[in-house]
Amino acid sequence: MRFLMTVNGGGRPPDEQLYADMGRFVEELTRAGVLLATGGLDRGTHVTASGGNITLTDGPFTESKEVIVSFALLEVRSRDEALELARRFWQLVGDGEGDIRQVFGPEG
Repeated sequence: MRFLMTVNGGGRPPDEQLYADMGRFVEELTRAGVLLATGGLDRGTHVTASGGNITLTDGPFTESKEVIVSFALLEVRSRDEALELARRFWQLVGDGEGDIRQVFGPEG
């Protein structure tokens, strides 16, 4: 089962300790074969389609806490395992917001 874990902006800025802790966590998940991809995201462009009209709006957006700033794609055995990894992640990061969603489609 694949899950996409996202982190929204607006949390505390990372410090050296967080970088070190996160590096160890990423290494552990990579060795276990659970972490398929991870990365930070640019501010992006919002796309709206309505009635055949396409509107593109460049960021930054008014609510930075709503913008997804990073992600991790996980391959796990169950939803419970994905939620446990999300709990461990947020214990490292501290305050903030994000989502974890199952990804449907062809398995890689």
